[in-house]
Amino acid sequence: MSEHDEPPRRPKWADLPTSRDRPAGEDHGVEDARGDDDERAGAGDAGTTSPAETAERASADAPADAGGDAGPADAGPAEVEPAAAGSIPPPAPVRTPAPAPVSAPPVPAARPAPVPAEPATAPKPRWRTRLDASLNTAFAHVTGRALGPYQAAIVRIGFAGAWLIFLLREWPNRQELYGPDSPWSWHLAEELIANNNAFSVLMWSQSNAWFESVYLLAVLSSVALMIGWRTRTMSVLFMIGVLSLQNRSIFMGDGSDNVIHLMAIYLVLTRCAQVWSLDARRAARTAARGAGGGGAAERDLVGMVLWAVCGAALVVVTLGPGLSGGWALIYWGLWLVAALWWAANRFAPGEPRTVLDVIANLVHNATLVVIMFEVCLIYSTAGWYKIQGSRWQDGTAAYYPMKLDYFAPWPELNDVFAGNGLIIMVMTYLTVMVQVAFPFTLFNRKVKNILLAVMIAEHLSIAVLLGLPIFSLAMIAADAVFLPTAALLWMGARSAGLTARLRRAFGGATGATAQGGGRVPGQARRTGQAEQPGQPGQPVQDGQTERQRDADTTVTLPR
Repeated sequence: MSEHDEPPRRPKWADLPTSRDRPAGEDHGVEDARGDDDERAGAGDAGTTSPAETAERASADAPADAGGDAGPADAGPAEVEPAAAGSIPPPAPVRTPAPAPVSAPPVPAARPAPVPAEPATAPKPRWRTRLDASLNTAFAHVTGRALGPYQAAIVRIGFAGAWLIFLLREWPNRQELYGPDSPWSWHLAEELIANNNAFSVLMWSQSNAWFESVYLLAVLSSVALMIGWRTRTMSVLFMIGVLSLQNRSIFMGDGSDNVIHLMAIYLVLTRCAQVWSLDARRAARTAARGAGGGGAAERDLVGMVLWAVCGAALVVVTLGPGLSGGWALIYWGLWLVAALWWAANRFAPGEPRTVLDVIANLVHNATLVVIMFEVCLIYSTAGWYKIQGSRWQDGTAAYYPMKLDYFAPWPELNDVFAGNGLIIMVMTYLTVMVQVAFPFTLFNRKVKNILLAVMIAEHLSIAVLLGLPIFSLAMIAADAVFLPTAALLWMGARSAGLTARLRRAFGGATGATAQGGGRVPGQARRTGQAEQPGQPGQPVQDGQTERQRDADTTVTLPR
């Protein structure tokens, strides 16, 4: 080799450190790195590779230009022996990363079973929607308040007044009618009551003092019920007086006894003292005192005393003379209801009181319907029975009772009507037509009001011509359940105005009228101002006459 010849180049990879030049411990790092690669490739051994596998991978990964330079980054981790001068070094093995292990696809979570969709409902027909709305409104109307307060009040006043008039009229004859001197003896009455299980406190003793006490109790309870004082208690005592006297002598009566007998039972179940009663005035004063910040309501000592006395009497008669199972259950039930009502007012004026009001309204409204049905039944049965009679068919039936001396308090007046055949025929046929047609006219207000006026006039004629005032008064009181509220308000305003004039004329209170200045509870002034509970009557203002004041409270009847 000459001087111009260039010496052979030393390959760069020969300068790399070998295992002999590495310090102790570095081979462990290389082996650790190789082990990590093998673990990622999923090999089962510690990461060592056989020489055959290394050569096979090197031949597969060798570059096309074998003489290319290999940088330090291409050098493998294996030991490299220095090659002889002038020889071609073997290519460095290149390790390719093993593919990542293929994992199993994730199992999807169990999905809940799909909820079936509700089937689409067809829209309700229009008539069904209207019917549901009407039923909801009717239910709220029936449970929300006691219907017909003025009708119930006039029924209470009418029947209590009729029974009171009867008791006072027969006061001189009371011993012969219901007392120990009655033709219907005590033993006959006892035998009859044992068979029909009727109720009469007169059968507890044969003494005359007991009879007088019961008769006086019947008179006082009639007065108290008519004016509406402690109506819940007085209605029960009124029923006891009516049942006791009438069941003692069942043959003493003129037809009114049957109607009074039934209505005395019905009045116990009605809220008949909401208007035109002393109870209504007391409730209005209590409400006004509470609204005005008068503090807690005072205790009802009179009511508590009445309740305690009635309870003691029930204990005595239950242990003493004895009550039958049915009647004992009725009277003890009424006594406990009164206690429950007092407890709700005193200790639970919220929801419990509301529930009791709803129940009381339902019972009241149902009883009012029963009273209406009873009146319709009386007229319909009477009318259809009259149709079957020959005298009613030929139009002469009204003539015969007018010629009976027992039913002729004014014989001359009866002769005037009985001597006119046209009047007799009209009275006969009109009576039958009105009684038969009345139940069917309740759905037409105008026709119903006309027939009511005709029937009231008919009962007034019976009272005058046939001398049956108690019967006529009882039937008029029963007919009053169908009277329109406007007519009752008008009559109440007129009677209150008349009472106020009488009180002023006889030196009573001046300038103040009866309840509401001639008005009735619930009746608003024409100015549109609502009446306040417990508001006293308005006096006559300056420059205002009594006629003008009364005109402000007039309620005109509907045409």
